Amino acid sequence: MTSRSCTILIGALLVLSAAPASAQTPADPGAAANVRQSGQYERALHSNSSFRAQRIKKECGPINDPQLHQQCVDSFQSEGAPSSTKHRQQ
Repeated sequence: MTSRSCTILIGALLVLSAAPASAQTPADPGAAANVRQSGQYERALHSNSSFRAQRIKKECGPINDPQLHQQCVDSFQSEGAPSSTKHRQQ
């Protein structure tokens, strides 16, 4: 067997042997923590009116355009859906 053939064979074996190891890698713990934190944020946003008011002030306060400001405020309504559709463009 030539050295080139040996190199190709060894490379192929390395690739094949690495595939099962990467398939067994556990899920990203950072992603799971992000999902948990997002759920906590959503629960706080919907259950704590003071927290919701603080977030509205922080995120919507700097918006000067009245229509965009109202759309921002509407986006904080329960279940994340705007309370009215009069500001939506069809």
